[in-house]
Amino acid sequence: MGHFTAKPAFQARTDRFDKLKDSIADYLQCKDKILTGLDDEERIGAQKRKIMDRLGATEEQWNDYRWQLANRFTDIDDFADLIGVSPEAAAKIKEVGTTYRYAISPYYLSLIDPEDPACPIRRQAVPSPEELDPDGDLDPMDEAGWTPVDLVTRRYPDRLIIKVTNVCGMYCRFCQRRRLIGETDTHAPWDQIKQAIEYVREHEEIRDVLITGGDAFMLSDSMIERLLISLREIDHVEIIRFGTRTPVTLPQRITENLVNILKKYHPVYVNTHFNSTREITRESKEACERLANAGIPLGNQMVLLNGVNNDPHIVRKLNQSLLKIRVKPYYIFHPKTIKGTSHFWVRIEDGMEIMESLRGRTSGMAIPAYIVNGPGGLGKTPILPNYLMYLGTEKAVFRNWEGKLFEIENK
Repeated sequence: MGHFTAKPAFQARTDRFDKLKDSIADYLQCKDKILTGLDDEERIGAQKRKIMDRLGATEEQWNDYRWQLANRFTDIDDFADLIGVSPEAAAKIKEVGTTYRYAISPYYLSLIDPEDPACPIRRQAVPSPEELDPDGDLDPMDEAGWTPVDLVTRRYPDRLIIKVTNVCGMYCRFCQRRRLIGETDTHAPWDQIKQAIEYVREHEEIRDVLITGGDAFMLSDSMIERLLISLREIDHVEIIRFGTRTPVTLPQRITENLVNILKKYHPVYVNTHFNSTREITRESKEACERLANAGIPLGNQMVLLNGVNNDPHIVRKLNQSLLKIRVKPYYIFHPKTIKGTSHFWVRIEDGMEIMESLRGRTSGMAIPAYIVNGPGGLGKTPILPNYLMYLGTEKAVFRNWEGKLFEIENK
């Protein structure tokens, strides 16, 4: 008799687990078609060789971030044929370039698929005529209004940012600080940086300092160490963070020497900025692992971008792939209304749909916070799908990730 009662129970459990698998069947069917740079290594390698031939580069030069910076592509005439841009399209790109500067590292250029006009790497790196749309604001977050001293932006009680440079390995087409990217690359002089550090020293409530730019890792190793020494001399500074996209756009910058400097001043954190699975390459993986092996926690701040990653399956594959290279998905930023970036804007519903698709269908480690920045500097505000359906004095009613309702006592 026990045999006959156990079989339905076993079948019920089997059905339950089958349903769990069915709940992600759509993702399982498409995830292998969402390529990472690791999956696409052969094609990227072929592009790399073409670019190296164009520039007369050796492998040693390619692996030197200084060479990469010195050889960034800044004129479409020099690389249009490498990525399949027609003369007509090139002429429009040149027109955009008179208003908004662009520069692409040879490494990042090698990731562009010439056969794919909708390539997410191309969309992030190569100017588009859509940038001439006048909608938006050059400083929608009013950084200027939240600047107590040069280089510092402070919106919160216990933390602030110091912008040390306007240089990047690649100038993203959606950049929130494109107003600061001039015709020449400039690092902030030490006297200005020192003034910013003095502001931190004079305000004992500041416990967390984020070094950014531009890209914080565009400073020399010696300047980065000088900065770290100065901040670590301030007793109330607990956390030092760096904002950098170099692991993504210029992974050659993550040298053993840089890593050895950083790990001397723990706790040091690095937030980077992968937006596409195609940015996860052998080089970017090695750069992130070099930092992680030095005990440096890595977070990812993805910007939700139309035509790049505004798709639930793409974001799930990206976040799961990031965890494999020890980068924790930290934020999904709703795009800011920066002038010249309207073609990247998405609706809040798109972000909510992505968040809804992640919860319960992947590890909590792979679920970042979805953030909208309040205009005028009102700060980061999280948005979550609504799982709390009712809150009373005696009970609360929720729905779970499958949409099933349950209640708990409110004691």
